[in-house]
Amino acid sequence: MDPKLTDFGSDTATRPGAAMRRAMAEAVVGDEQRREDPTVTRLEEMIAPILGQEAAVFLPSATMANAIAFKVHIRPGEEVILETWAHPANFEGGGPAGLAGASLRLLPGRCGIFTAQQVEEAIRPDDPHFPRTRLVSVEQTTNIGGGAVWSLEQVKSVVEVARRHGLRAHLDGARLMNAQMAAGVPAARFGSLFDSVTLCFSKGLGAPVGAVTAGSRAYAAEARRLKHMLGGAMRQAGVLAAACLYALEHHVDRLAEDHANARLLGQGLAAIPGITLDPPEIQSNMVFFRVDGLGLTSREFVAELLKHGVRMGSNVPPRIRAVTHLDVDRAAVDRALEAARAVADAARGAARR
Repeated sequence: MDPKLTDFGSDTATRPGAAMRRAMAEAVVGDEQRREDPTVTRLEEMIAPILGQEAAVFLPSATMANAIAFKVHIRPGEEVILETWAHPANFEGGGPAGLAGASLRLLPGRCGIFTAQQVEEAIRPDDPHFPRTRLVSVEQTTNIGGGAVWSLEQVKSVVEVARRHGLRAHLDGARLMNAQMAAGVPAARFGSLFDSVTLCFSKGLGAPVGAVTAGSRAYAAEARRLKHMLGGAMRQAGVLAAACLYALEHHVDRLAEDHANARLLGQGLAAIPGITLDPPEIQSNMVFFRVDGLGLTSREFVAELLKHGVRMGSNVPPRIRAVTHLDVDRAAVDRALEAARAVADAARGAARR
């Protein structure tokens, strides 16, 4: 990445610092595929109870973690209930259909959050004309929903409906630690409600690579088999697991700083004429906004920002997404706001001419 670029495009932009790199360099390693890598084993044993589960499997990515969870829970043709903009439905290359043979039942949510009543109404009758409803998937925090955080009560109500109908439940908790920080609820209290949990280490936690899927010991055994099938088994992966361990030990509490910076960024953007926040409430490390009042499209605005050395995302127009993380501090927020004001001023000037 250009060292002069201030990158709010995603919290995946984080780079390992000197201490994390040192932990990686000094990691004790073995053959992970044979379960002989002690650093991977330590990570799996540490993270499982943090997620409220019995066992965990280390994986290259959260996308693979979700794919494995769907394959464990769903037979081809069966249906998963999830929110319209949930990550597996939009940003995983069609994995639910291509890898698990899953049919998707998409529910419109408020900021990515749907209700227990919506789940109740979406469950199919036991009729051969319909796909069999098998799984409910919850995204915590929501991504395109604006970084919104499900409350524990909201999660419990949805999972209770799933259980009453004999369904399985998956938590796509790629940013679960952000939810823990924002809600003040331990990750285990969320995770223990589900049959499987995904956690990503390469977003706000700051590791360069890595995720886990967690569940019962029987689930983990099947997940490990699917990991091999999908090409996720690795060799001396302790160098990657060491970064994830470092992240768990040093980068969880500091997520509060990212949330504070997101609020500052949102407040500054909202004060610029022509810019509106969407949604207006910032709950974690994401800021979504619109520039309709400037006479620019989201992609035009983002392109102009980049000329000022600031990157944001416009992959879901007409909204723009800015994500805070450990590589963007308060000074970076100030630079982003200065750039946004410059672009907005230029747009208003052009409109007057």
